[in-house]
Amino acid sequence: MSLNDTPSGERIHIGFFGRRNAGKSSLVNKVTNQDLAVVSDTKGTTTDPVMKAMELLPLGPVVIIDTPGFDDEGELGEKRISKTRLILNKVDVAVLVIDLEEDFGDTEKKLIALFKEKGIPYITVYNKADLREKLPLLRENEICVSSVTGQNVNELREMIGNLGSAKQEGEPLISDLIDAGDTVILVIPIDSSAPKGRIILPQQQVLREVLDKNAKAYITQDTELASAIADLKEKPKLVVTDSQAFGKVAPVVPKDIMLTSFSILMARHKGFLKSAVKGVKAIDTLEDGDTVLISEGCTHHRQCEDIGTYKIPKWLGEYTGKKINIETTSGLSFADDLSKYKMIIHCGGCMLNDREMRYRTKCAEDAGIPMTNYGTAIAYMKGILKRSLEVLPDISAEL
Repeated sequence: MSLNDTPSGERIHIGFFGRRNAGKSSLVNKVTNQDLAVVSDTKGTTTDPVMKAMELLPLGPVVIIDTPGFDDEGELGEKRISKTRLILNKVDVAVLVIDLEEDFGDTEKKLIALFKEKGIPYITVYNKADLREKLPLLRENEICVSSVTGQNVNELREMIGNLGSAKQEGEPLISDLIDAGDTVILVIPIDSSAPKGRIILPQQQVLREVLDKNAKAYITQDTELASAIADLKEKPKLVVTDSQAFGKVAPVVPKDIMLTSFSILMARHKGFLKSAVKGVKAIDTLEDGDTVLISEGCTHHRQCEDIGTYKIPKWLGEYTGKKINIETTSGLSFADDLSKYKMIIHCGGCMLNDREMRYRTKCAEDAGIPMTNYGTAIAYMKGILKRSLEVLPDISAEL
């Protein structure tokens, strides 16, 4: 996978925050050497978060985020600030930009409090240093720069790189579960909900890890799985299937071959599979009239048999025999008030970074709402969850 193909969810997210006209957008442009953000002397030029995937040395693949001013005013301003708060949930490194011509005030204090609350490492950047003869005394992770002259911008890049390099790496998808020479069958159904002409991100990533491990990948649809297994001279180490095909795949795969799903592997990679396994049993407690939140991290076009809006609600109704209310969210949206939900069923999170998934999991835990994910929920309702976790004995111990 080339640098430009690195998924957004696997990149370090760097957010620039501060008041209107602190020079955030100008500094973003200087740091990235691109005209990424629109620059103007008019306050509030940046009205929505602007995100750009790129390479930033010495870090490598990153997502740079320019945010609206956190001191914005009025009803529209509050909405912009609300969007900035959402961005904070996915930021790995925060850059607080302060105009040296302005006093350190309530806006900066609020942002620093949010950084600390969410455990986000941050750098305080005093901008417009070219306009001041005398610069303030600096503490650790503070720097004076000029987005006009470029003064100390290279040093700022280094500081960002040092903080970003401390980001914890998540679990692999599959590479630690197989050895060189192993054969893995990947079951990828091509139905009305499959994207035309390509395979989805978790399938691409699992395939790449199999190849990087010098193992052999055998790709087939669920309809050809039986003949695929019969074709192989040696028994495959593992079968990985799209979760929505669990019901068709499980009876075909012999019991002595391990079976799991892309969604389960992705949830493990993002660090919330253990809590997903704990939360899945809440399905058995659902009653008529209960509301379930089904949340996706991406904003793809919904198909007629979409997994989140059609298939999982259908299987929930069939499994429980109850009339359950379903609400959905997608993209950055995640309900502010979770108290009305009996449980949450989340996607694998391939388009969200680890911090965003940890934040959502923590929100559910704090609200006392069980949260599981697509693959875990489907395997549970199909009666094969224990089998689908055999490849992950430390996780199956949670059952």
